[in-house]
Amino acid sequence: MTVSLQAVGDDDLDIYPIKMEDRLETHSWFPWSHRRWLNSEMRLRATPECRAHYQDLICISYDQAPVGTLPDDMDMLSKLIMVDPAHFRDLCRLTYGPLYKWRRCLCEMEDGALEVRLMHSVVVRNVLESLARREDNRARNDAANATKRRQRLRITVAGYHHELSQNDAAILWMDEWLVEQGCAKRTSLWIERAIHAWSDHSLSLHRRRGPG
Repeated sequence: MTVSLQAVGDDDLDIYPIKMEDRLETHSWFPWSHRRWLNSEMRLRATPECRAHYQDLICISYDQAPVGTLPDDMDMLSKLIMVDPAHFRDLCRLTYGPLYKWRRCLCEMEDGALEVRLMHSVVVRNVLESLARREDNRARNDAANATKRRQRLRITVAGYHHELSQNDAAILWMDEWLVEQGCAKRTSLWIERAIHAWSDHSLSLHRRRGPG
């Protein structure tokens, strides 16, 4: 029988592509391709017990650090899935055991040290896709928030200077200036400061360009 987990030297291990700071703490689910699973060798050839432990370990990996990895420790893994350590080792000696296609890798930890852990290519792909979707959602939310923030600024500026409020470049510049100043609440005092800052900026640009 083929042992599911092969021992290799640390120098031959791949570097895990996901950092410690990349978390999926707000995710209560992860994608599972049921058609891929239904037709996989693991499902078709593994025992029901091994299939159950295999799926448990995938779920557990999403709560590990780095996300998507498992400890390279058979005793710890057996505790995580609540199985007798000796029995777990016996199961892992099967060709289609609980650690089917999991392999050792090097993970960069918070202190910069490298730690040997276990990774699975399908889990890595799913985690990377989840992280990418999260960043896309964050970018869309940031863009929507910035648009609303500038609309509010335009309305407020109109109360001081209607013509200035119609200047898209001015509104954009003042919005960025207020963000750079760390302005948490855009009071009338801050709006007046932004208008004066824009005026100084415009005057400086005009001077540099010279008479035209």
